[in-house]
Amino acid sequence: MNQDVTDFIETVKEPWQGELCSSLREVVHQTIPDIQERVQYKKPHFLKGGKYAAVISTSKDAVSFTIFNTGGLTLPEELFDGPPERKTIKLKKGQSVDFSQLSSWLQQATATL
Repeated sequence: MNQDVTDFIETVKEPWQGELCSSLREVVHQTIPDIQERVQYKKPHFLKGGKYAAVISTSKDAVSFTIFNTGGLTLPEELFDGPPERKTIKLKKGQSVDFSQLSSWLQQATATL
């Protein structure tokens, strides 16, 4: 794991956001064992074979998780925003997160990378 990503997560102001970022990072690593990570544009980016697979970012009241290469996936419109090639889910404090489902979508999206 990349120390810059660890530092990003450790400096997130809201404790719930830091915990969620850590959980999302763990999902990415469990789903894509050969994933590479780095901080780019002040956010953790995850790459498979040099191509973007996912990004974690934080805002005042949410943690956003973007999955790339989603053109062939059917994702719930009520949860995800964005253009066909990448979709973002915004997770708020207290919101239930189905990490298993996120892992499944991530696995499907990165299968062809």
